[in-house]
Amino acid sequence: MPVATATAPNDLAAYWMPFTPNRAFKAAPRLLARAKDMHYETVDGRRLIDGAAGLWCCNAGHNREPIVKAIQKSAATVDFVPPFQFAHPQAFELASRVAALAPDTLDHVFFCNSGSEAVDTALKIALACHNVRGAGTRTRLIGRERGYHGVGFGGISVGGMVNNRKHFGSLLAGVDHLPATYDREKQAFTKGEPDWGAHLADDLERIVALHDASTIAAVIVEPMAGSTGVLPAPKGYLQKLRAICDKHGILLIFDEVITGFGRLGTAFAAERYGVVPDMITFAKGVTSGTVPMGGVIVKDAIHDAFMQGPPHAIELFHGYTYSAHPLACAAGLATLNLYRDENLFAKAKALEPVLADAVMGLRNLPGIRDIRCVGLAAAIDLEPNARGAGVRGLAVMDHAFRHEGVLVRAAGDSIALSPPLIVTQAQIGEITDKLAAAIKAAG
Repeated sequence: MPVATATAPNDLAAYWMPFTPNRAFKAAPRLLARAKDMHYETVDGRRLIDGAAGLWCCNAGHNREPIVKAIQKSAATVDFVPPFQFAHPQAFELASRVAALAPDTLDHVFFCNSGSEAVDTALKIALACHNVRGAGTRTRLIGRERGYHGVGFGGISVGGMVNNRKHFGSLLAGVDHLPATYDREKQAFTKGEPDWGAHLADDLERIVALHDASTIAAVIVEPMAGSTGVLPAPKGYLQKLRAICDKHGILLIFDEVITGFGRLGTAFAAERYGVVPDMITFAKGVTSGTVPMGGVIVKDAIHDAFMQGPPHAIELFHGYTYSAHPLACAAGLATLNLYRDENLFAKAKALEPVLADAVMGLRNLPGIRDIRCVGLAAAIDLEPNARGAGVRGLAVMDHAFRHEGVLVRAAGDSIALSPPLIVTQAQIGEITDKLAAAIKAAG
């Protein structure tokens, strides 16, 4: 067990960490104690610039005073309101504010507590919607290879990341997958959406022909697959999916847990691409990571399909104890105010080419296989080293933390960047310069 410092815990054994090599971490912990704006501070007082917005979520930066004050005020006013049969005013206010940012006709918001819950909620709404419409045979769900939709059983079933699936049995029945949209040979070192790949959406027609449209409930995709290495949708791909879904009466769900709230320079990626899905899942940026919250934005026609029968009857038997938690709603409202008042979505759009040029400047470093960027997000693929897949990526992230003063995210041998939307042009240069030094040093 590592020797404790004045501010580090003596015992690291009890906490089983998520998505982390626990033994390696506990042999040499990376412990963060404080955060403010664009920076973290370690337990031993070192300052790190945040190149990852925490975990794709702190879009407004860290420890922003308006959000902190809103949370404190809510905690001192009402700590909890039961969301079944009762509510509080801020839940309705936040739902209206979120819906106003979404495309027209997506006017209803169902709150939950994470991206994983948001995905499972959207899938359940899709299945139930077909049922109440008299199309109960539509039970099949379609995801995509290399997709990430959280860690609920629904999310990992439609998701396409092998390590997230392989230990958990057969998962949900009746799930199929579209092919991944990434081909390094045809798309390497692309800025923004690649020109090649729109035709891959046509595979949905193959799936329809195999199973028949009358059995398919919904397709779920990320407009930009983040956790699998920043894979932007090819030009025209989402438009094709929308057209095929419309042709066959299939619901289209955009998983915008990462892309929502400004990451691609618009409130939601649906706006950037001009495609209106039937549902949008969100989380992360809605509170800038301060209080857990997620949700699903639903088209009017889906919501209204449930509003039948006796008015005293529950329309959808689904929900969570902490849906629309008062502290989360307070944080969400304050966060949306910051996005509006500081024009952060437009700022992200303006900085997109700055980040793209900066990360593409790394392409001649040794061991770089590919670089992809879209909005304020980028991924750098590294050649695996002789010790095995993922070792080099972890070494780069660890060196960046310990020696370069920058926090980045490693996903296997890919390094992802997604800085807070408050980042400056100079700070983008600082992040990429420090990352370059870490790549060179880690070998």
